[in-house]
Amino acid sequence: MSFETVSVVGLGYIGLPTAAMFASRKKNVIGVDIDQHTVDTINQGKIHIVEPELDMIVHAAVTEGYLKATTYPEPADAFLIAVPTPFLPIQDNEIPAPDLSYIEAATRAIAPVLKRGDLVILESTSPVGATEQVAEWLAALRQDLSFPQTHGEESDINIAHCPERVLPGHVVRELVENDRVIGGLTSKCSQRSVELYQTFVQGECVITNARTAEMAKLTENSSRDVQIAFANELSVICDKLDINVWELIGLANRHPRVDILQPGPGVGGHCIAVDPWFIVAKTPDEAQIIHTARKVNDNKPSWVIGKTKIAIADFLQENADKTTKDITIACYGLAFKPNIDDLRESPAMQIVKEIASFHIGNVIAVEPNIQKLPVSLEKVELQEFEIARITADIHVMLVDHKEFEVEPLSLPYLIDTKGIWK
Repeated sequence: MSFETVSVVGLGYIGLPTAAMFASRKKNVIGVDIDQHTVDTINQGKIHIVEPELDMIVHAAVTEGYLKATTYPEPADAFLIAVPTPFLPIQDNEIPAPDLSYIEAATRAIAPVLKRGDLVILESTSPVGATEQVAEWLAALRQDLSFPQTHGEESDINIAHCPERVLPGHVVRELVENDRVIGGLTSKCSQRSVELYQTFVQGECVITNARTAEMAKLTENSSRDVQIAFANELSVICDKLDINVWELIGLANRHPRVDILQPGPGVGGHCIAVDPWFIVAKTPDEAQIIHTARKVNDNKPSWVIGKTKIAIADFLQENADKTTKDITIACYGLAFKPNIDDLRESPAMQIVKEIASFHIGNVIAVEPNIQKLPVSLEKVELQEFEIARITADIHVMLVDHKEFEVEPLSLPYLIDTKGIWK
């Protein structure tokens, strides 16, 4: 059975590029999002996120009539769920639990328009067992249809998990070129998912079961989190021992079997900062290294804030005629990684919020990828790079955007968490 109409639920950093790629291959694509502004923007042939090349693809798809956006699902042959999967707020030092409410809401939204022969794919990065939960939710909502958990290969509806594994800033290219891990609830579910993705995917579609596909994405990001935690912990140790961590890592990486990552102010984004918790929440007694890495990376912003407070004290000691109110602090970068506008789970955002909460002087943020600051930074001024480097007294480098890659700056009060100005 072919897929003439594809519905993508959730038009964010993954859903919109995915919808655009199907539409670019002349598939009729219905994008669904609960945000009216997002829907209106896309229907004008524009995009609401920063992602290279995506604007041209969306504009062409909308203009040619292959892509439209709406706030309510419509009938289709395949439904891809690409909604957020955050974790619930942590209370009393408990391990954060996954929040599946967005997935459940998307499932409930598509249930009324499902028909026999449809394919449902969960793309959202999810804890192990989430795809099976989607199948259970759908079965309860549509008792007139059969599902894989009860009817196996003969089920009316096919269900699979296929996690995204792309790098922000390179999403368009990597959606096409990267291999895809596809885990169906049955063999037929997997095979039909492969057929769908081969519409535009040039990489290999590798088949496994749903639970292994879910765990594969979590494993990829947890591995990165552990590696980053080692670099971040090393940076704290080197600071205490008066050693340049970037020089040290460069020397260590000359070993043919050593490849240490670069430290930073923490770990952010919707994947690496979140996904390891899904493993820890499911297996808290077993996930010891993964849990420790999360704590190391989550604690790094507090270390940066501590260094900022020391810089304030040093400045006041050397400038007796000044008060704390006279000090301007410039923070460079708010996104969770270089050269994008995505602020989700950003350690830089966390650091700037904290600085603004305790510092009574001016706090400047330099973020070249956004036009205005989020409301949570109402006490912070968005400023241009050249103005900030001239007017600020203390400088906190947080994200190594390309705009910041200048000749090493001679700044006496500098906390350079990325090592690009030292």
